Amino acid sequence: MDVSDYSTTSDAARQVRTTLDTFYRAFAGEPDLLDDVVTSDWQDIPLLPGQGGGPEGIKPMIRAFRQAIPDLAITVHSVIADGDQVGVRAAMTGTHTGEWFGAAPTGRAFTITLHEFHRIENGRLTHTWHLEDWFGWLNQIGAWPADKKDAS
Repeated sequence: MDVSDYSTTSDAARQVRTTLDTFYRAFAGEPDLLDDVVTSDWQDIPLLPGQGGGPEGIKPMIRAFRQAIPDLAITVHSVIADGDQVGVRAAMTGTHTGEWFGAAPTGRAFTITLHEFHRIENGRLTHTWHLEDWFGWLNQIGAWPADKKDAS
């Protein structure tokens, strides 16, 4: 799908927004929704440690993430488009109740920012380049700064 006229074509805008809403709902606990909005060879860039390629590679990570943060929510604040690419500014919120990235459960709530860029073809995402504020997450759950005695 070419979204070059995203700001002037309400049907195109609605289709892009529906695709993105479904994509983020998948990450908030319904990983099988990815099958509806990404291509079978979708590229997630960069991959998480241990993540395989394509939508099947991220689904176990989403399930593990939901175990660690069962109340995860993603709120999209801004969507911009240029040609077949879409940029998203969003926030992720939740409570850290299970181990994630080696951090033991803390019970602390957090909010981090997400900046993502997607390529869309025929209404499906083919690529996602993402950057999440995991350093901010570590800080908010109390895992950073690391105990100074551990650094020696």
